Amino acid sequence: MLTKVQKWGNSQGLRFSKAILEEAAIHVGDEVRISVEEGRIIVEPAYQVRGRFDIEKLVAEMPADYHVEEADWGEPTGEEIW
Repeated sequence: MLTKVQKWGNSQGLRFSKAILEEAAIHVGDEVRISVEEGRIIVEPAYQVRGRFDIEKLVAEMPADYHVEEADWGEPTGEEIW
């Protein structure tokens, strides 16, 4: 696909076809991460938790000796189903 860099106000932008966005799993309104590698512009989905955190960065910060374990929250106190 060929497209042009276009001027929009004081900015420049690109338009992406619906097919390109679908293939990249990007939707209108999604946040994207933009980087430059060896003169190429890379646009990729920015997967975030609750809009503030990047799950990959959070997992990378977990201690190597971390092990998942169950927590006992006690007896039900309301109408929750256990």
